[in-house]
Amino acid sequence: MRVFKHFKEFKMDVLKEVGNIGAGNAATALSRLLNKPIDMAVPKVQILRFEEVSDKVGGSEQVVVAIFLRVEGDAPGNLFFILSPKSAKSLLRRLAGIKVANDDSFNDMEISALNEIGNILSGSYLSALADLTKLSMSPTVPSLAIDMAGAILSYGLLQYGEMGDDALLIDTTFLEGNHEVEGQFFLIPDPESFAIIFESLGVPFEND
Repeated sequence: MRVFKHFKEFKMDVLKEVGNIGAGNAATALSRLLNKPIDMAVPKVQILRFEEVSDKVGGSEQVVVAIFLRVEGDAPGNLFFILSPKSAKSLLRRLAGIKVANDDSFNDMEISALNEIGNILSGSYLSALADLTKLSMSPTVPSLAIDMAGAILSYGLLQYGEMGDDALLIDTTFLEGNHEVEGQFFLIPDPESFAIIFESLGVPFEND
């Protein structure tokens, strides 16, 4: 039991390090893209069951903005960056300096900007994970959807096939001056990929 607890704590320490390094990389990349200082708060990291993902964003019927893509390489999986429509608008207005309408619709320019930001975020976190594990992991071109959370996750299942049972959640908070924008980053490895990730670190993977 003591050894199991040690492994569990070490796994979370590794995942927290992924979150911290990824957040730092993302803040640097966004600052260069937007030509202004962007910080990210220390992220909260946890492992949860796939069926809990919808609950974390307000329920399966909650309308969200989701940027999603496929992770390819040694440990394939699916990746989602999910925001509320209000947070997505704030992200564009406060961080990207884009003039946005005060409604839940998004024009082509806004969608393009969100895709670019999602691409930077996913690349930053995957790069951090790949550096720590020495595994090859690369993102496909991201897609964006505005729909109920349950419908988006169901579409991901149809598009990419079987989802793994576990998801890595990284709560992400952007800081620009006195403004904060919150989003949630979910990495859902394929069924065997979590084991590959942890075994590459010398840590046997067990569902806990």
